[in-house]
Amino acid sequence: MINQLSWKIGGQQGEGVESTDRIFSTALNRLGYYLYGYRHFSSRIKGGHTNNKIRISTQPIRSIADDLDILVAFDQESIELNAHELRAGGVVVADAKFNPVVPEGSAIRLFPVPITAIAEELGTSLMKNMVASGASWALLGLPLDVFNRAVEEEFGRKGAAVVEKNLEAVKRGAEYVLELAGGPLDEFKLMPADGKQKLFMIGNDAIGLGAVAAGCRLMSAYPITPASEIMEYLIKKLPKFGGTVVQTEDEIAAVTMAIGANYAGVRTMTASAGPGLSLMMEAIGLAGMTETPVVIVDTQRGGPSTGLPTKQEQSDINAMIHGTHGEIPKIVLAPSTLEECFYDTIEAFNLSEKYQVPVIVVTDLQLSLGKQSCEPLDYNRIVIDRGNLVTDVPDQEDKALFKRYEFTESGVSPRVLPGVKNGIHHVTGVEHDETGRPSESADNRKKMMDKRLGKLSQVVVTNPILADAPYETPDLLIIGMGSTGGTIDQAREELEKDGISTNHVTVRLLHPFPDEEIKPYIESARQVVVVENNATAQLANLVKLYTGSGEKVRSVLKYDGNPFLPSIIYNECKSICVDSKELV
Repeated sequence: MINQLSWKIGGQQGEGVESTDRIFSTALNRLGYYLYGYRHFSSRIKGGHTNNKIRISTQPIRSIADDLDILVAFDQESIELNAHELRAGGVVVADAKFNPVVPEGSAIRLFPVPITAIAEELGTSLMKNMVASGASWALLGLPLDVFNRAVEEEFGRKGAAVVEKNLEAVKRGAEYVLELAGGPLDEFKLMPADGKQKLFMIGNDAIGLGAVAAGCRLMSAYPITPASEIMEYLIKKLPKFGGTVVQTEDEIAAVTMAIGANYAGVRTMTASAGPGLSLMMEAIGLAGMTETPVVIVDTQRGGPSTGLPTKQEQSDINAMIHGTHGEIPKIVLAPSTLEECFYDTIEAFNLSEKYQVPVIVVTDLQLSLGKQSCEPLDYNRIVIDRGNLVTDVPDQEDKALFKRYEFTESGVSPRVLPGVKNGIHHVTGVEHDETGRPSESADNRKKMMDKRLGKLSQVVVTNPILADAPYETPDLLIIGMGSTGGTIDQAREELEKDGISTNHVTVRLLHPFPDEEIKPYIESARQVVVVENNATAQLANLVKLYTGSGEKVRSVLKYDGNPFLPSIIYNECKSICVDSKELV
């Protein structure tokens, strides 16, 4: 028996690949397995090759696998594009309709199943995804009743007749492939899972759940890949708590509405991707100038312009930190796991109100849309901090305006919501004095700039970095962010086998940059490698800028739209170590 397995389904977008993956993985989750998925999909609504890959394990995992054990193919293109990942002895379950063939000379076993024909016999070709699911599930020798329950949940709202037909499709697919294979494949039998309950969701769902838990009651946003699922999640959840989602006409309206709602006292967020973030920049500057809290989620994707809307990239780092004209304080958080997506979203709302600044929560497409397992969340950790929010303003004999932008030692001024007695003040995007009145005084300008920017020196964030550092003087320190963390850790396991000692730092706070926290790890390492999905080494350049360690830092970059595989990081890091004179 084995403790992990990799499964993939491929076909044309719109023919059931996503639903097949969803039911298959849901059933595995019910058994207690740890899962990590990756979606490769086209930017078209229908048509174009798409595939979903799932890694199944009895232990926690945070990366996709290099190789593949089982491929379910709805067309020949899926075999041609994905067969190279199949290990020797790997299996292709393919629709017999297209007369499938596997690469000549390969050690791949082919099981042609009349997937479409069976579905049509049952009334509609739409059920071919259930036939394919049943076939691949049967090869693993897993209990069919668990899978059937997942099918019942998926189609239960459509009535008993539909459920029965889909269950029959699963049964026929299973029976047909077992006859071809002579029974379940022993080499693919998974060790029993722990059976414990686990959450199974995408990063966008975790962000949405975090927003609800943080007290967010309004989301204003414009749909865009890969951020739209946050909207879809909150459309279902916020009304249950007296909140709502407003789909605006564009991202400019979305962020300005969020700023206005936050000014009025409602915890509000927006979410977008790179193109939308570009449109928001002037308004983010307004939030910085008026010291109005706002939370913005940026789910990075391939750019520039429309770029690769459905592909992986981490190329918005410079834009998030430096995109606004002028200079304002802002905080940029970069969660790297599902759990962090949840907790960091809550912290983003607290930080935004505590320091009265825009907070950007940045993910990447793989973290946003890759479905994976995580342990149950601890709701006892949730704390709501609304900062220096004044609800009782004393009467003033001179009836002076409220000093909304009062100079304070911390740089954080008292904040009052509209309607509070004696809290009247001006709000404007031009430079202003302590009451908000426009002011072009040179002395006032300098003091206001120092006040606003000085808040960054006060920022305290939970775990600005995560360090796994078992060695005092490692051969290699690997630095990454976002979804690369688990892949880096798997590559480290292989590097250790080669006698290369490694430490790993995940940067979770991109701005203000945690240079003091990172420096000791850089100084103790012989070589430093920064792993990131962009072409210009944006994270590495931040490391060099703030730590002064340019001579040590090397980059491993990937910007072809695909996430890192463990083997890529392993090979690149090993090459760097071999080339280093210190290690030869």
